[in-house]
Amino acid sequence: MDHSTVSSDVIDTPLSGNQRRPFEDPYVTADGSERARVKLSQPTTLWFNTGTLCNIACKNCYIYSTPTNDSLVYISSEDVSQYLRELHERQWPVKEIAFTGGEPFMNPFIIDIVRLCLFDGYHVLVLTNAMRPMMRPHIQKSLMELNQLFGDRLRIRVSLDHYTEERHDEQRGKNAFSTTLVGMDWLQENGLNMSVAGRTMWGEAEDLCRDGFARLFKVRNYMIDAYDPEATVLFPEINPEKANVPEITKACWDILGVRPQDMMCASSRMVVKRKGAPSPTVVACTLLPDDPQFDLGPKLKDAEADIYLNHTSCAQFCVLGGASCSRG
Repeated sequence: MDHSTVSSDVIDTPLSGNQRRPFEDPYVTADGSERARVKLSQPTTLWFNTGTLCNIACKNCYIYSTPTNDSLVYISSEDVSQYLRELHERQWPVKEIAFTGGEPFMNPFIIDIVRLCLFDGYHVLVLTNAMRPMMRPHIQKSLMELNQLFGDRLRIRVSLDHYTEERHDEQRGKNAFSTTLVGMDWLQENGLNMSVAGRTMWGEAEDLCRDGFARLFKVRNYMIDAYDPEATVLFPEINPEKANVPEITKACWDILGVRPQDMMCASSRMVVKRKGAPSPTVVACTLLPDDPQFDLGPKLKDAEADIYLNHTSCAQFCVLGGASCSRG
């Protein structure tokens, strides 16, 4: 289907009278249609943003993490413990606790936090660029110990934008590709459960992209299936400045053949801790930590509210892009 036909109201035309702008009203699209919404129908993953500080500054970072951006501060062991207690109290059927950043291995509490979640019986997913923060000796030692204790319940997902050095370094800086491969070599050699997150922002057909990753994995002896979307996750482009991003109406579920229960916000929430805030808060998803309309409140009880898809990322990444940070 031509997605440009989903909602023609997003085309930049002069507004008059009481006409709405696209993504202006949380409940109604610009043409007056009921906006699509998603219920938290099966919460299986609880995400924590470990902090926006990162050892590199990527051009394509979804939340603008850099070596100086501390708008989201380090989450602590005590913060995570609070939400684990709430998971039990609310009886959410969460199976996986996941960590993103920034670079999670820059958080000084990360090993204690991961250990806490593993001992509480959860599977744990850590997103990383597998560069120097992960390769510090005390982090390596701790990861090996946790791997011995918990095996495949601990999974490391490495951000490898492309299977070529040129395209990866174009986004992440000179020598980023080679440095990440050193980290991946270490993960493979020490038997840690490893997956990869790539990008499709260059317009390359998915089958050709997966073929490229398969060649790289074979050469490096990585035990990663490039054709398994849970082992090699390919994220679509997100460009909030891109013109004509369609709004998603309630009718679009049937038009597109997409189910609301397959959206990321049907199965997950993310906890963030903002600089200067008295406590952490829960947001709708990993992509929208700064938009106040997706801030659901400090408690998991508050986070059980329906999510109205009133953001360009909801359309680009989830509904039309078919992506989910919790996949894999």
